[in-house]
Amino acid sequence: MITFLKTTEEGLLRVNEVVPGCWIRATDPTPEEVAQLQALGVPQDFISYALDLDERSRVEKSNGDTLIVVKIPHYQGDTSDIPYIAIPLGIMLAPNFVVTICRVESDLLRDAAAGRLRGLSTGKRNRFTLYLFLGTATRYLHCLREINRRVDELEDKLQRSMRNQEVLELLKYEKSLTYFTTALKSNELMMERLQRNQLFQTYPDDLELLEDVLTENRQAIEMVNISSAILSQMMDAFASIISNNLNVVMKFLASITIIISLPTVVASFFGMNVHLPLENSPFAFPIILIISVAIAVLVAWNFSRRDWL
Repeated sequence: MITFLKTTEEGLLRVNEVVPGCWIRATDPTPEEVAQLQALGVPQDFISYALDLDERSRVEKSNGDTLIVVKIPHYQGDTSDIPYIAIPLGIMLAPNFVVTICRVESDLLRDAAAGRLRGLSTGKRNRFTLYLFLGTATRYLHCLREINRRVDELEDKLQRSMRNQEVLELLKYEKSLTYFTTALKSNELMMERLQRNQLFQTYPDDLELLEDVLTENRQAIEMVNISSAILSQMMDAFASIISNNLNVVMKFLASITIIISLPTVVASFFGMNVHLPLENSPFAFPIILIISVAIAVLVAWNFSRRDWL
């Protein structure tokens, strides 16, 4: 899908055609839409880079146009093997407009198109790109908070769990953090290259905004690294807790089995066809029952005192 948007005095509005200073937003373009982008002057290589889900963050220049590929977070759902991944977003800076190309409908671009990104102006191409960078770093932090919240919920369940399901759930989020770490470091290298190439040196405000973006990105890297380290140690700890919970249950069942078997042993002795004490007593059954219960209670008390039960 391709949409054309332009910032006006009334805000970010949709237009019907390409006009100077507009934003061309392409989301999972069809072959016909790819041909339309090429007709507007977008090189085929730029489109291929942006649609390749394995593409790393990079900067390419061709005939005065600049393509910037940045990795943005994308939520696939809790039922997915990897709930959060990083996908490439292609940003092409042309002389009269800016183009974004993405394989999926991302929350970042949805917020930008709805005018929820502060300071976004399609007429200022460099500033537009920097605000997308800033929104990307902010989005990573938001996703990280969601991951930490979900991990806290799983932590409460794991303390009582005897299954591997919760540990496998934690493994999914650990994979997401690995994706985030790789993507954020790749983004940092790309932004540092932009800083060295002085692409945003024209206006002092742009240069200052780039510094803010790099700071925000580094903060996201540090937080992801901390969360990843904590989650890795937590998985090791809870794997031991699950094993211990299972051992406690097995110990309880073994103790109950022993306690229940003792009255059976007493009844087996008095059930033999030989001369036994109390065989002529009219109170033989209650006496034997009391002996059996007393032995079971004594053993249960001993097990409880030793913390075996």
